[in-house]
Amino acid sequence: MILGFKEIDRTKLLLVGGKGANLGELCKIEGVQVPEGFCITTDVYKDIIRQMDFEDVVNASAEIRAAIERVPVPAAIVDLIATLSEGHTYAVRSSATAEDLPTVSFAGQQDTYLNIKKEDIAVHISKCWASLFTDRAVVYREQHGFDHKKVLLSVIIQKMVFPEASGILFTADPVTGNRKVVSIDAGFGLGEALVGGLVNADNYKVRGREIIEKKVAVKHIEVLPVEEGSGTIQQEIEINRQNAPVLTDEQVISLNDLGRKIEAHFGQPQDIEWCLAGGEIYIVQSRPVTTLYPIPAADDDENHVYLSVGHNQMMTDAMKPLGLSFFLMTTPARMCTAGGRLYIDVAKQLSQPASREMLIGTFGKYDPLFRDALQTIVDREGFIKSAADTIPPRPQVQVENDPALVDELIRSTRASIEEMARNIQSQDGVAVFDFIRHDLQTLKQTLSGQQSLAVIMAGMEASAWVNEKMNEWLGEKGVADIISQSVPNNITSEMGLALLDVADVIRPYPDVIAFLQQAKQEHFLEELYALNALCGKAVSDYLERYGMRCVGEIDITKTRWSENPAMLAPLILSNIRNFPPGESKRKFEKGKAEAVQKEQELLARLPAAQAAEAKEKISLIRNFIGFREFPKYGKICRYFIYKQAILKEAAKLVAAKVIREKEDIFYLTFDELQEVVRTHKVDDQLIDIRKAEFKVFEKMNPPRVMTSDGEIIHTTYKRAGMPADALVGLPVSAGVIEGRARVILKMEDADLQEGDILVTTFTDPSWTPLFVAVSGLVTEIGGLMTHGAVIAREYGLPAVVGVANATRLIQDGQRIRVNGTEGYIEILH
Repeated sequence: MILGFKEIDRTKLLLVGGKGANLGELCKIEGVQVPEGFCITTDVYKDIIRQMDFEDVVNASAEIRAAIERVPVPAAIVDLIATLSEGHTYAVRSSATAEDLPTVSFAGQQDTYLNIKKEDIAVHISKCWASLFTDRAVVYREQHGFDHKKVLLSVIIQKMVFPEASGILFTADPVTGNRKVVSIDAGFGLGEALVGGLVNADNYKVRGREIIEKKVAVKHIEVLPVEEGSGTIQQEIEINRQNAPVLTDEQVISLNDLGRKIEAHFGQPQDIEWCLAGGEIYIVQSRPVTTLYPIPAADDDENHVYLSVGHNQMMTDAMKPLGLSFFLMTTPARMCTAGGRLYIDVAKQLSQPASREMLIGTFGKYDPLFRDALQTIVDREGFIKSAADTIPPRPQVQVENDPALVDELIRSTRASIEEMARNIQSQDGVAVFDFIRHDLQTLKQTLSGQQSLAVIMAGMEASAWVNEKMNEWLGEKGVADIISQSVPNNITSEMGLALLDVADVIRPYPDVIAFLQQAKQEHFLEELYALNALCGKAVSDYLERYGMRCVGEIDITKTRWSENPAMLAPLILSNIRNFPPGESKRKFEKGKAEAVQKEQELLARLPAAQAAEAKEKISLIRNFIGFREFPKYGKICRYFIYKQAILKEAAKLVAAKVIREKEDIFYLTFDELQEVVRTHKVDDQLIDIRKAEFKVFEKMNPPRVMTSDGEIIHTTYKRAGMPADALVGLPVSAGVIEGRARVILKMEDADLQEGDILVTTFTDPSWTPLFVAVSGLVTEIGGLMTHGAVIAREYGLPAVVGVANATRLIQDGQRIRVNGTEGYIEILH
């Protein structure tokens, strides 16, 4: 029933809960003082609730609390309380088994009672048990997927300390994530005022053993123990103390040293509650900081700078291990992973003058937030050590302005994919993995081919030139966006128009439309064929060309359209509802005509020499900019063929009872999976751990730029010249449009009408079919050359990307104005 703190360590978690286990560990750290106490174990709680009904916890929580408080505290515990010293008061604290865990804190979900007299302790023990079923605790468990029946509660009885000051210490800065900065909040009296948000705290930041920042707040209230009786009271602080610092510099450094010692013991950043009484520091709680984004692992002590690949690829969702390993095998870049996302380390490029200038200059053109973050890091003295240039400059391959170059690149890529698809059919077992590993080298060569990159760069540089010069010479912004409409060879924009053609085939058949409205994943295509062969073939042909695509397609584990064709049903229905027949051709021709008209208008206004130069650059845009989307399409085509081959092997593993289900392979790396195929042995526990990790990673918000200290570098777009209440982002497709905002987080939930403005977190190529139905685009993530921006320009949609919290600040259905030329959104009503 009872365990003293000195009998407790982290192995006793199920007996004493997270808080109790951590108090036991704290007692074992030399130099750390913990007020003495003991835990009433969860075995007692289990006896208390054994006969209670847990069928409807959400609706019956009040009845459960009342029932628990009616059960007498066991006599053995009452007898132990009677032996406690007279004249002392105690803290009675809840400690749940789902609390202070490495990934979920459950902070404040159960009750704590301070300054309780000995004769009142038993009543408050029952109140702690009952607090496991407060509304807030029940809702929190529901949100985090914890089974109410499996969460148990221990109660801590701890001698009260009456502090002059108390507070919270984070061994990593909770705002920036910097693991090398300790952040200390401090207030007068008991910590209840600070934890409950009743007062502004003093804040001290320490790096090493140096105080680097000190903010002294005005403090009006402190919480003190009731002198006669149990509990606490709030009391106004005397005027002469309200502006006084809570801690001396020596006390701040002592807290810093204690924090680092506790962090070293637990092996990860800690959130520590402390109090100061009679000149002594007491630690009353320590828990892991669960809100920090993980840092990529490094094999040295050098400083590193990590850029998010997902922000560039327009896919910031967490990826499963197989998806991560495939991407890492594909890229020649120096990449690593953290929190289920990909990051690229650019510290070496930043250390060398030429590559630093090129890197920051490139981001200056295409993504100011990346640029500003990198400049912030470079400007810090000593973080990046300057080195001589050793990275050879990328060779500049010149290309002729010949559209036949693009045709040949596309033809050779398609031929290579078709050959690979034929050859992989004859592979089996481990040979499949050897084949894929070899073919990935071909894919890498394709993606880094000099001519392919030169064509892409020629189109991008021509766009930048046209925008810059037309603004300089004629005062027109975003001209290249209009010139880029309806260019040839853009596989992604063709995909959106092609689905309009599918809608045209289906439009005359009400029974097929009714079928699509009730579309189910299983047997979708077979049932569609049985209903109408013509419509079935239209969808089948579309999937043949584009079925390898899906939301988050850089993760090979994501479900492709060919694997679940029913995902296309809402998009086809939207096209039928919003457009007349022949819209595909009409949209393309309209965009092309607008591009031609803009070119003619510009050239007519320029002197002959400038007009000739501009004509050449516009021709480069028209010939080459569409190819920007093709290399990724080729990569995703290969990924889908690899995936089909691997899933065949997974089916064999399921049949042989080696793995439980095919999707288990997604939680293994490529090398691990090949070894499972070879040995027919798998570590089920490893797969379960990876599944649990993935659930945690899914909820994390990945930073755009961070350092190896864990610091997240925050930057914002400049507001100069913008309307006061405007939401500011990066202008990526010129024009101004007003319309109804449709805030859509999942593509399959889209219910659009023509003229709507799509507001979402990010878009990758799979979102393109929605673009045909909207008049503008707003995303939280993106840059000038990310896929959503490219397609928005081709379709002539005003677009602003990188708008922080757009999906929360803009309400679905509001009327908004998108200024894709200047880069802001106004909420009209």
